Amino acid sequence: MSVLAPERAPVLEEPAAEPVTRAPRKDFAGLVLAVPFLVLLVSTVLVPVLYALYLSLFTERLQGLGFSGPEHVFVWLGNYVSVIADKAFHAGLGNVALFALIHIPSMLIGALILALLLDSAVVRLRRMWSLAVFVPYAVPVVIGGLIWAYLYSPTIGPIKNLLGIDPLSDSAVLPSIANIATWQWVGYNMIIFYTALQAVPREIVEAARADGAGGFRTAWSIKIPVIRPTIFVAAVFTVIGSLQVFTEPMVLRGFTGTVTSTWSPSMYVYEAAFVAGDNGRAAAASVLLAVICAVLSAVVMRFSTRRSR
Repeated sequence: MSVLAPERAPVLEEPAAEPVTRAPRKDFAGLVLAVPFLVLLVSTVLVPVLYALYLSLFTERLQGLGFSGPEHVFVWLGNYVSVIADKAFHAGLGNVALFALIHIPSMLIGALILALLLDSAVVRLRRMWSLAVFVPYAVPVVIGGLIWAYLYSPTIGPIKNLLGIDPLSDSAVLPSIANIATWQWVGYNMIIFYTALQAVPREIVEAARADGAGGFRTAWSIKIPVIRPTIFVAAVFTVIGSLQVFTEPMVLRGFTGTVTSTWSPSMYVYEAAFVAGDNGRAAAASVLLAVICAVLSAVVMRFSTRRSR
């Protein structure tokens, strides 16, 4: 006797559920992280620039007998015309131009030579030498200026006896100021160039040495072309810093009468704002100086772009 098992109904497979598509959620993490930078940018850059532009369009004048105090008068471009026509501002630009012609080449070439020497096998105890050259940058500019001012002093300083010239005289004060700035910044730029030289592929340098290239040929034909963008960036910042030179001549002004109160454009701005109390003229001079810095920086960057092609 056989037992017939009941037939099982076929199991129908359920269709696979379609994946649920969720609406893309915006990620605000990047925006949140950028908020502190935006706040600093607006508060420390944009707001002062806009306020300087605002001040440059006004001046303060006394009306009548002046008992009511000075009034804020809108003069449009009058402050700019006054600054452009001022011979003291022209003289300051001329002093800064000569300062830049001395300071920029000497500082960049000196920093590059020191960086190449540290990168080569010529110099031993690299850390000690790099620290020794970098120490002047760690010294505050005012302290460094005072040190050099006493060294320049014709009565107690040794430089006049060694060189036979007065470093604070009318003909030598400009190179003396350039020397202080070069002493201050050569170590900083040396570290930048030395760091860039560490990224030069060692196999290229070894191949050049295997082909018989000496140290000078390797540096001139391989290392310097590789770090050329770094050199141009340092040149841009040096141009900007040279146009804004202030502390060095301001310190030497207390030791010699050859440095006037308007020796540089930055000192001209300081004189107009905090001595003469003419904030409108000081703001106009600041804007003009910023425009000159921007134009010269653009020229240097344009030149560097063409050389890199």
